Amino acid sequence: MMHNVPPPMVLLARWLRGRANVNGNYGHILFEQIIPNDNTVVEELRSYFESAHLDAREVFHRSARIDLHPDADAPGSHARYPNCLPPTARKGLFGEVMTGLMTQAYQLVGAHQWTVPIFLFRYHAEVEAYLFDLARDPDRVREVSGRHGNDFIALGIDPESGEVVRFLAGEAKWRATLTQSTMDNMMLGEWTGPENARVRDNKGVWNELNRGLPTPQGLEQMQRLLCEKAREQYAEAIVSLDRVLLIGAVPLPRTDLVFVAGNRAAKRTQGATLLPTGVPPAEYTANRPLQVIELVLENGVGLIDNLYNSLWGDH
Repeated sequence: MMHNVPPPMVLLARWLRGRANVNGNYGHILFEQIIPNDNTVVEELRSYFESAHLDAREVFHRSARIDLHPDADAPGSHARYPNCLPPTARKGLFGEVMTGLMTQAYQLVGAHQWTVPIFLFRYHAEVEAYLFDLARDPDRVREVSGRHGNDFIALGIDPESGEVVRFLAGEAKWRATLTQSTMDNMMLGEWTGPENARVRDNKGVWNELNRGLPTPQGLEQMQRLLCEKAREQYAEAIVSLDRVLLIGAVPLPRTDLVFVAGNRAAKRTQGATLLPTGVPPAEYTANRPLQVIELVLENGVGLIDNLYNSLWGDH
């Protein structure tokens, strides 16, 4: 099944306060939580998250040979995706799903209409292996490294021709506490070198985006999923992506998106941002349209745990 649940706009209007800045090809949005992360928030987010994870859930459960909806005492019932994943993996998934939700819910830099046909979670090979092992040995609990490649891909589809005319590549990050030093380490890389001559190792998000291919593998993975699951619905999009994915083909216009979510630092003041709001940082040299989103939560870890524990529950 394709991703087919719209963002919960009524919830977003009650849950978050937003402030947007746009300057040419650069946009920044700050979202701050204004109501508690109670059961109502979990309930209204749940459908979107289940839709985002459904494709991967089908693939991983089939690979592990467990039922999609196992009984409580059925073999492998403890290894349900994504409920069974360890905390760090859940936080990463939360960021990736929220990236898609924000892309669909709000107008980003360039004012393009973005389509999210499906999420790319099935290409997380380590999670597939983790579920297979865990279903057979409940003691195989361990952390899981992040998925390689783009965290998120959205398509800009021409409404007249049905062809893909641009795409958005997103990077999603979660941090337990959002401070300036935490943000700098994430975006610029860790400090390295001798004590009196420390420099950034340049392994942060900005460098990853600068090195990103004009036509990344995530676009090929999206095209492959459209061919498998919605060939007729996206026929023109599939053909247009075929042309773009040829080696040496002229690439599509690309928009970069950085989504950072985490808990409010104790000394943070309302409205404070950790990334530039008016112009892109000097470290970003890719020369593409860039959208930055900062999401500041209260007890975000509790929200993530409650949300992922609830997916495909008795409701």
